[in-house]
Amino acid sequence: MARRSRVELFEQIRKAHQREKLSIHELARRFHTHRRTVRQALASALPPPRKVAPSRMSPVLGPWKVVIDRWLADDVEAPRKQRHTARRVWERLVEEHNADVAESTVRRYVGARRREMARDVREVTVPQHHPLGAEAEIDFGDVSFYLRGVLVVGAMFVMRLSASGKGFHHVFPSASQEALLDGHVRGFDHFGGVPGRIRYDNLKPAVVKILKGRDRQEAERFVALRSHYGFDSFFCIPGPEGAHEKGGVEGEVGRFRRRRLVPVPRVDSFEELNALVAAGDTADDARRIFGRQITVGEHFDLEQGALMILPPEPFDTMNSTTCRVDTKSRICVRQVHYSVPVRYVGRRLEVRLGADRLEVLDGSSVVAAHERAGAKGTEVLTLDHYLEVFQVKPGAFPAATALARARAAGAFGAEHEAFFAEARRRLGDREGTKAIVEVLLAHRVLPTDALATGMRRALSVSSVDPQVAIIEARKAMGERPTPAVPIGTDLVRFERPAPVISHYDDLLEA
Repeated sequence: MARRSRVELFEQIRKAHQREKLSIHELARRFHTHRRTVRQALASALPPPRKVAPSRMSPVLGPWKVVIDRWLADDVEAPRKQRHTARRVWERLVEEHNADVAESTVRRYVGARRREMARDVREVTVPQHHPLGAEAEIDFGDVSFYLRGVLVVGAMFVMRLSASGKGFHHVFPSASQEALLDGHVRGFDHFGGVPGRIRYDNLKPAVVKILKGRDRQEAERFVALRSHYGFDSFFCIPGPEGAHEKGGVEGEVGRFRRRRLVPVPRVDSFEELNALVAAGDTADDARRIFGRQITVGEHFDLEQGALMILPPEPFDTMNSTTCRVDTKSRICVRQVHYSVPVRYVGRRLEVRLGADRLEVLDGSSVVAAHERAGAKGTEVLTLDHYLEVFQVKPGAFPAATALARARAAGAFGAEHEAFFAEARRRLGDREGTKAIVEVLLAHRVLPTDALATGMRRALSVSSVDPQVAIIEARKAMGERPTPAVPIGTDLVRFERPAPVISHYDDLLEA
């Protein structure tokens, strides 16, 4: 009899007993049921659960269960890809013990035993309460996006306050030590304070070596950052077993990626991408975490006052080193080549490496600055650094890698292409190349838009003289057309505006 029918039967028995005052014997005879059932109905309106007799599982397998259990226990220490399957267990029973048992019976038993073993070793996690301002979690996650039309993968730094759930996100070219340090500084500035303790997994930029238990040999720069801001660090158990110890940020990486970076962003720079990411952080203030009565932004307003105060000066995240300039006028930093002006070939220069920027210094002067590259083995070249070489070796200009990079970035635009093509047609390859190189040298002192206008005006009067293009560029800037100084020398700094003598006319009138 179905459970619902038993409930209805109990209802009828109880009503008959209450209204007609029938005895248990009469009720059992009227409703064609046992007196035991009548007593159950009078005791409770809900039928008691049926007792299920314990089944005797696979009696034929009984003598071999101990053997199977031993094999499955040994599998715990065996490599994952070389453990017993149910079929292999059955084969061994037949081959080694002449067992007369069906494969399906073995399969059912092996499956049941493995489920029991999984329950025995399953780790129990305990819900945690996080006081305001007491703790945060940090991690990196991969993010794909189109950078100038090319699909690349960046490293998204995530800092999440454990109490309010408010997160800070920023995308770097790679998960380097500089990115980790810079992410801390940006995150603390974003929150307006510092949490008391931060949880990490064993990030290589922070941990040099994993020691026994929770002990770690930490990187000196990371220790200096922690000392500067005064927070404590907590490192999780290595591997997947410790993922639950910072489950908040683990889930935050995927949640933000799905909610704010779908469809895949198309940007021209990391600055543009991080502007989108910052807008996502602002929008997240209005979301409500399940089970909470207030939004993330409202919760953060309560938590912000509990954060530690920021120090007067931010931590300097840039790392200093020295590099020698090779014969191709490049330095090599972290297996990436960056160009410098050709006059420094053979010299050793100081390099300041940041999370997203690299600066090359000669003494206190910055002689080259580049956006940091993420992929190893790449070249970051600036066309301006090689112009003096092209004056001497004009034949190297058309196939130069730096020129290809400038074309891809739009620095060598349509006006340059038109002027270069016309100059080569009229003057020949050598002299035409020298003409465009002289125009490119003028970019060091004249704005790009003004020179573009100058090249268009020069071509409009059928001229490929670089001096004409420079003079027209100065006219476009509203300046007096003066003879152009050979660009690439230091004479430009001696130029002065024309003298003004109008104030003498006021004296004559007086």
